[in-house]
Amino acid sequence: MPSSEVPCAACKWAPDQQRCCAYEKRGKHPPSHEVINTHFIKENTTIPVPTTVQEWTEGEKYFQVVEWVPGVPLEEIWSSIPQPDRERLARQTAEYLGQLRSFLSAKIQSLHSQPVWCPHLFHNDECGVTHGPLSTADELWDVLANYLSDKVPEVVSLLPRYRIPSPHPWTFTDLTNCNIIVDPANFELRAVIDWEGSGYLPVWWEFLGATFGFGKGDLEWKRLLGNMTNQKEACTWFLEYRSFESRSNDFETRLRVLKEYGIEEDIEI
Repeated sequence: MPSSEVPCAACKWAPDQQRCCAYEKRGKHPPSHEVINTHFIKENTTIPVPTTVQEWTEGEKYFQVVEWVPGVPLEEIWSSIPQPDRERLARQTAEYLGQLRSFLSAKIQSLHSQPVWCPHLFHNDECGVTHGPLSTADELWDVLANYLSDKVPEVVSLLPRYRIPSPHPWTFTDLTNCNIIVDPANFELRAVIDWEGSGYLPVWWEFLGATFGFGKGDLEWKRLLGNMTNQKEACTWFLEYRSFESRSNDFETRLRVLKEYGIEEDIEI
């Protein structure tokens, strides 16, 4: 038997079986909540999600076999989609977002009170770092403050007190255009994939996520969604917070914030 046709030693799946599904092997960290989350989505919404055929862990490796969904990621064909179909897909996705926003929690967490993995919010230096459950804005700030430069302790104390927006209610979210699978022939939405990092996050996080574009097409797509509650105050605060992270080079924002607090002369940046 040619080596290319040898079944996987771990799961015994033949290559032709692997080609008919999303066949993934990964480390155990960060933990994947894909199966729990997709079951939850299937049972409580009309959002189309792929079916997990099998999952297991061997040593430090996590294995997951998922049914293959025919189609391509929305981001790959966005430029070729006619405007009416873009708007139709956006309306459909916005309806799905509305369904997700109906799920609320008293804490920032994953399903079943598990910690949440959200590197874009926490800007983790290490892949696999999780946080929570967290109940209050103060608890959230205690975690976020750890990622700030130790050169500005005054700002560490000032930013949360006067700026951090209320994160309540924590809402279930995690949806981007790279996770939306579309039929390239008729531009029909086939499935939403990759729910491993979904969880209950601050009410303003969905709006912030929509401001982080991966290109012109992504920003246009997010503008078309149009159903998100405007959270400009949270966006302003988060950009200020990010400007004080240890690896940030946004000195102009740092200076502006320091001047607002009247302490720029006392701090070396």
